Amino acid sequence: MSNLFGGKYNIVNGLNNEFKVCYNEDRSFANTDWQVTNPLLKSLPIFMLQLSVVILFTRTFIIVLTPIRQPRFVSEILAGIVLGPSALGIIGWVSSNINPFEGALLLETMGNLGVTFYMFLVGLEMDLTPIRKMGKTACSVAIAGIVLPACGGAGLYYLVLQKDGRRPSEGGLFWAIALTVTSFPDLARMLSSLKLMYTDLGKTALTSAVLTDLSSWILLVAVVSVVNGRGKLYTVIPTMLFLVISWFLMRPFILWAVKRIALRNESSMESRYNEKQVCYILSGVLLCGFFTEMCGVHSMFGAFMFGLMIPSGELGTMIMDKIEEYVVGILLPPVFLITGLRTNFAYMAVEHTSHLVIIVILVASSVKIVSTLLVCLYLKCPIRDSLALGVLMNTKGVLAIIVLNEGRNVKGFDQQTFSWLVLSILIMTGLVGPIVNFTHKSTRYTKKYYRRNLERSKVEAELRVLACVHSSKNVSGLINLLHISNATRKFPITVFAVHLVELTGRASAMLIFHDKTRTTNVIGNEINPISRGKAEAEQIVSAFESFHNDNHAVYVQPLTAVSSYASMHEDVSNFALDKGVTVILLPFHKQANAHGGWTDENLQHKQVTDNLLANAPCSIGILVDRGLTPPYLPLGSPHDRKRKCRIAMLFLQGPDYREALAYAWRMAGTSGVMLTVVRFIPGKEVVEFAETDAGNGGGDDDDDEIFAATFEKEKEMLLDDDYINEFRFRTMHNQSISYIEKQVNSGDQIVSIIRSTYNDFDLYIVGRGHGMQSPLTVGLSDWSNCPELGLIGETLGAADFLPSGSVLVMQQSTPPPSAPKKIVSSARKKEVFKNSGQPSAVPFVNHRKADDYY
Repeated sequence: MSNLFGGKYNIVNGLNNEFKVCYNEDRSFANTDWQVTNPLLKSLPIFMLQLSVVILFTRTFIIVLTPIRQPRFVSEILAGIVLGPSALGIIGWVSSNINPFEGALLLETMGNLGVTFYMFLVGLEMDLTPIRKMGKTACSVAIAGIVLPACGGAGLYYLVLQKDGRRPSEGGLFWAIALTVTSFPDLARMLSSLKLMYTDLGKTALTSAVLTDLSSWILLVAVVSVVNGRGKLYTVIPTMLFLVISWFLMRPFILWAVKRIALRNESSMESRYNEKQVCYILSGVLLCGFFTEMCGVHSMFGAFMFGLMIPSGELGTMIMDKIEEYVVGILLPPVFLITGLRTNFAYMAVEHTSHLVIIVILVASSVKIVSTLLVCLYLKCPIRDSLALGVLMNTKGVLAIIVLNEGRNVKGFDQQTFSWLVLSILIMTGLVGPIVNFTHKSTRYTKKYYRRNLERSKVEAELRVLACVHSSKNVSGLINLLHISNATRKFPITVFAVHLVELTGRASAMLIFHDKTRTTNVIGNEINPISRGKAEAEQIVSAFESFHNDNHAVYVQPLTAVSSYASMHEDVSNFALDKGVTVILLPFHKQANAHGGWTDENLQHKQVTDNLLANAPCSIGILVDRGLTPPYLPLGSPHDRKRKCRIAMLFLQGPDYREALAYAWRMAGTSGVMLTVVRFIPGKEVVEFAETDAGNGGGDDDDDEIFAATFEKEKEMLLDDDYINEFRFRTMHNQSISYIEKQVNSGDQIVSIIRSTYNDFDLYIVGRGHGMQSPLTVGLSDWSNCPELGLIGETLGAADFLPSGSVLVMQQSTPPPSAPKKIVSSARKKEVFKNSGQPSAVPFVNHRKADDYY
């Protein structure tokens, strides 16, 4: 026996690296018949101080580590470790005042309460539906992520025992489960922060995580039951009876009760559920936890089961909104402080060699990555996706910490091995964000995909479109635009119809896929049939499904993207990148009124549009809809002839206008569509002004800048000539297409010609002209209020200019080339200045390429 801290504690050494800490405590007794003691007389202030300090350190680490893509879990673990004996805990004042032995009982009690409610939220957030629809890759990854890490964990445990010469115990089971777990909630939030939630990689990882976590959870329940029953297998029977009764008796009753309450309050304009139902459910969490404690396992198992039984949707969202931040921010930090107090990195190799410690940490950190990588390579998955999937499946979180602490409670770990696995978990989770960001979000990976557009696609080829809608008002215009996009059985159109919904009150974004039988969320939540916004969502889905039924050459996948407006463009861009989308179609965020102004302006929708225009990996189309209708067969038509849909494509210069021409060219193949292409070319006054301006250059630096701009302009003109000539050559015998050239000297002339000659078309297609400086648009920029439409697009979109025709504004995805500039002679400069502003005189085929001038 030895004394510690001046005789305050007595340390009694035991066997197998165990010791007991004894201390004297003054207890006050009430002078009543009950003689009730007050155990919280000293423990409560200590707990309040511990909770305040660990939250402060957690928030500090979050601020520091978020820029390097570290999840909140890493900050929480580090906060506990810093306050433990690995860092500040070695200071006597911290050990005696912040982490005294007297406060351990209340700290563990509150930690157990936090774990109970956290596991209820995990069950509430998880949906078992993806297991029934699991694909071959996801199923194989899940099985490999269970079997091989479990064997690796057990193998490491027996390797350590062999070195120590101790007898085997049930600790190997906790080692195996700790390496098997993939934390589903932490993985979902990781994918959401990386904007990979909507990709095939993200869906495969989440689906595999559901099966992995469920299997690990069942194993943990069985192991804890057997360990608490001192190795007797029949002790599992009460727990299994509770699970069966809960799932087959309590769950149907809960679903019936929730549905009845929702139907009774369906006419209410507010939420169908109130505070009373939420309080009942939270009381049920504690009751189910009590029952599982009576069965011999932790209360968290009952809470998790109860969470699985509660339908999500509006009720689940309401519960998450009310208690999630309190549970994660207040009730859960004691768990991380307990973990930090049990971790001591300074003594990891006291009783073991450094080589053994390094081997255990490396194998524990990599066994799941290796197993997933091998399975994916066997299934012929790309090595980049295989590596990223292995790293994602290695995501650890609160579930892994729970397993470690349960193992520590039953002496499956000592302090050294516990510290090894805590460090391994930190390494595993800390590497997920940087590695996946490098493999799937780096410029090196995305650069080759950021030039997908219609100009480089064949006219007779499959078209993949991402159609975004904010409300049901946007649906008819986009569907009618897709109707005239020339879908054929040989060259179909794949439409991803995305309903963009603002994220409110949730910690992570969601992607909801719709089909005729079920609606599911890729992060695991089942969308209850009674949920907010259901009527509008069903209307949007029904409209796109009707469009698919009317045209079998069109494949439609309706889905809902729930995200904050600030990051919604990232979700849309990543989904478009993952699905190989060629063009994203967006509705204009304002509606024109009869007085030439705009109504129903939504600045949040404008923010999404602006962000997509700046960051989208493919072309963008913005539709100003004024009742666009496709060709159709009039009822009772004596000649059985379709109504003609007249389209005008107005061409100035630049990549955006080539993209607009490419889409118009594709539309021209639709039966009943008449296309008129009008190209505005510079007149004599514009050419003379360009020559005069070029001759008034300043010094050499000014000349170089002017020349660079003129050189780039001539290059774009050559590309315009090439594409226009190819278009005219390939459509010269098409009677539904006409081509006209108009010489103009200013933007006012363009407006005048459109107003007088081309004012009766159903649809106008123009380029946005982003970054283009043309003398043809001089004067139009003085009153521009909608830069997302471009100068010509905004002019056409004004209600007082064209009250009936719809407008489609195209922007091509063409990032600036990174090729170095070359020095060009003065003679070449004069030639360029002389020819600037003049279109090619070759009538049809221009064999010069823009690259010839580099």
